[in-house]
Amino acid sequence: MKIQYSLLKKEENTNARLGKIKTNYGEFDTPMFMPVGTLATVKTLSPEELKNVNAGIILSNTYHLWLRPGEDIVNKAGGLHKFMNWDGPILTDSGGYQVFSLANKENITEEGVPFKNHLNGDSLFLTPEKSIEIQNKLDSDIAMSFDECIGYPAEYDYVKNSVDRTLRWAKRGKDVFNNENQSLFGIVQGGVYEDLRRHCAEELVKMDFDGYSIGGTSVGETKETMYKMVEMSTKYLPENKVRYLMGVGDPIDIIENVIRGIDIFDCVSPTRLARHGHAYTKYGKINIKNAKFKDDFSPIENNCDCYACKNYTKAYIRHLITCNETLGSRLLSIHNIRYLIRLTEDLRKAIKNDNIIEYKEEFKRNYYGKEN
Repeated sequence: MKIQYSLLKKEENTNARLGKIKTNYGEFDTPMFMPVGTLATVKTLSPEELKNVNAGIILSNTYHLWLRPGEDIVNKAGGLHKFMNWDGPILTDSGGYQVFSLANKENITEEGVPFKNHLNGDSLFLTPEKSIEIQNKLDSDIAMSFDECIGYPAEYDYVKNSVDRTLRWAKRGKDVFNNENQSLFGIVQGGVYEDLRRHCAEELVKMDFDGYSIGGTSVGETKETMYKMVEMSTKYLPENKVRYLMGVGDPIDIIENVIRGIDIFDCVSPTRLARHGHAYTKYGKINIKNAKFKDDFSPIENNCDCYACKNYTKAYIRHLITCNETLGSRLLSIHNIRYLIRLTEDLRKAIKNDNIIEYKEEFKRNYYGKEN
């Protein structure tokens, strides 16, 4: 079954949307945050723990699963859901970000992208068709078109040529897409140039994808520039399809981009921060390794309903982290993911109550300790 999106309500003062996504694995409310399970696992956490933090869709990485264990192994196992024992929906990215991070842009061709395997140095070649073939075999619920993620800053002519190629790649991928249980999203690129973002969005909409993503953000630009790129894109996307902002997970960025009409987000930040001893709280990020927490027997965050906060103290988690015990990063990961999911739950309430701007200002006062 293709995913189905229902727009339930628009916030009266902004472009924020309350919606519902119907998938092969149930219905989920949006806005939502998707934990990242790059290698068919959200680092250190079990599927049961993800259920307990109220995770909906999770994301896995096409490029990394292509290398290990290989899409044929996952296919032989019965698809990603059975392979990793996850009975919720899964979104796979296309490998396009690896083009940005691993390839030399001078080597990008119309056919595809040559680059080196980051594990052993072997030469690889990824095409739109290959990306879709891999994702069809992984059998995720949502697959992504293969695109070029454009760095920042980039000259207009380069971005124009890149957008045109990304559109041709999107068409090629859609032409070979053949998994009837999977949905395929197009990705809007265009850098900081509104005419290019409009052109990309409008051409993708003509191709009638099942949903649309906004790419090319979180690549070195300022927050305000990111927000403008999102605004340049969402205004040209249909209201009856999902809008996904890729790789964005800072709490204020989630809030600002929900206000601009985004439905779903993903980011590795909650688990990455956890592995370095950092935790999100209402009053900003804390470093649990700080000496002041050595004898702090309160939870990471008062009033948090996660397993870590209900059962453990900062002092104990600090002890685990300073001793390099894996349980420490696990507990912080549980808390950080639950924090971002609770944030989206709160945003849904704010949309229902038409007070998302007030919510944002209160959040900023608490999180940053100031008005802005």
